[in-house]
Amino acid sequence: MKLTIVYDNEVNQAGLEADWGFSCLVEVDGRRLLFDTGAKGPLLVHNLEKLNLDPGQIPEIFISHDHWDHLGGLEEILRLNPDAVVYLPESCSQPSQARQVNRVQEPCSLSGNFFTTGELNGVEQSLVVRAEGGLVVICGCSHPGVGNILEAASRFGRVSALVGGLHGFRELEQLADLALVCPCHCTKHKGEILERFPESAVRGGAGKVLAID
Repeated sequence: MKLTIVYDNEVNQAGLEADWGFSCLVEVDGRRLLFDTGAKGPLLVHNLEKLNLDPGQIPEIFISHDHWDHLGGLEEILRLNPDAVVYLPESCSQPSQARQVNRVQEPCSLSGNFFTTGELNGVEQSLVVRAEGGLVVICGCSHPGVGNILEAASRFGRVSALVGGLHGFRELEQLADLALVCPCHCTKHKGEILERFPESAVRGGAGKVLAID
């Protein structure tokens, strides 16, 4: 499994732009899925192109929640790729450019190795990806709470990795058993996480590529 951070508050690779928001591209078993779309469409497309990623060749888009810094680039991506399937939580507004929308409320399989926690607390869904070493959970901001997200994801198997925004998260002991943690975007205590878990925690940033077994 390959995960490329496309949009983040920090930059990991020269030539890319940083901005408040989050988006990453997930590639597994020949499938490509874009998780969230950041805040600004032109910046998202710029970063994708700098990473040699064609927006028109991303058939699936997963939106975690209805906040501007996670779906601000959606209309621009759909303008370039109107046939992309969009997985939206029930509370999310309908994108005008979308031709194929799958509404999500409950935990379910999205086919193949992709699953969703469902829209937890009526606020946010997280993506769950099955990799060889366990489940990889990708979250936008973790508004429902990291513990609740990990518990919801564990119904599909053993969680081994967590990537994304950990907004307001302080219960660091919940990360102790994970093989990989990549705190991004709105995570307030990135430094503490990186210091406490030097073997498993890695810094994110636009351009960061994670190869996950």
